[in-house]
Amino acid sequence: MSAAGAPRKVLVLNGPNLGRLGSREPDVYGSTSYAGLVERCTALGKELGLEADVRETNDEGEMIRWLHEAADGSIPVVLNPGAFTHYSYGMRDAAAQRTAPLIEVHISNPYAREEFRHTSVVGAVASGTIAGFGIGSYELALRALADQLRD
Repeated sequence: MSAAGAPRKVLVLNGPNLGRLGSREPDVYGSTSYAGLVERCTALGKELGLEADVRETNDEGEMIRWLHEAADGSIPVVLNPGAFTHYSYGMRDAAAQRTAPLIEVHISNPYAREEFRHTSVVGAVASGTIAGFGIGSYELALRALADQLRD
């Protein structure tokens, strides 16, 4: 909770193709739809005293603007950069400006996949990384944020 007792805002930011959850490679990303992800994050956030604002974009510039918004407002972030993970130095530089915890999440385990997925340009500037637990990666990240914000 924030100082006034209202839920603390948290941005849950999703990069390219994550809006296609449920239909995109369900053997890799599971059968939960994007709407299902939003619902689960929102419900768990409420339970943890957080207001989860879940967003998705295929646009690198929009993601960078959202990370600037988070830095300017000291808003914690759960970030699934999607393919931006592996090459977006602009997004990495925006994430490095964070003024609150930022947790990188991945639905699949990038290290168990193609070699190009083994590199994250975001990991070094994140508070931590959670990967390989399906949609549960988001739930673990929200719980970790709630713990960090309490401390």
